[in-house]
Amino acid sequence: MSEKTVNKKKKRLLFRTVLLLIMLSLITFAVVSALQGDNETVAVGETAPNFSLKKFGSDETVELKDFRGKGVMINFWATYCEPCKDEMPYMEELYPEYKEKGIEILAVNLDTTDIVVRQFMEEYQLTFPILQDKDGQVMNLYGIKPIPATFFINPDGTVEEKVIGPLTLSKLEGHLQDIAPSS
Repeated sequence: MSEKTVNKKKKRLLFRTVLLLIMLSLITFAVVSALQGDNETVAVGETAPNFSLKKFGSDETVELKDFRGKGVMINFWATYCEPCKDEMPYMEELYPEYKEKGIEILAVNLDTTDIVVRQFMEEYQLTFPILQDKDGQVMNLYGIKPIPATFFINPDGTVEEKVIGPLTLSKLEGHLQDIAPSS
């Protein structure tokens, strides 16, 4: 074989190899993208997935479906989250008033250490239900990645709004008003 023919074959092999690598990369990207789509958060307008968690410091189990007919705010938080610390006093301030209006605040804690959560609850004097999600089951169900993350669920069980990041007092109150049951 001539040197010219050998060079042509090498170039053709190189071209085919590069083309094959590009195709494999695209297929890998498509598969990974499809699998990650399964972890998307619950969308506004969807029915909120039911869950069952223990109330912190007790054997009482709280199930979301038990609040049908009420507005429900689900807040995912942890003691190490600075923005979570900022919004907790707002939630506590509004809780008594909105509980009487048929709205429940459920704070789903993602910490694994009970003593830290207990100290946090005492420091902030929290009276709304704190639910424990130590194994991250509900966090995964709702596709929570950054915290705080809050879902506002109307009385028929549909997600009215979701907020990723901290809430101000006025925003929190506005969202609670939006999910209040009709009188």
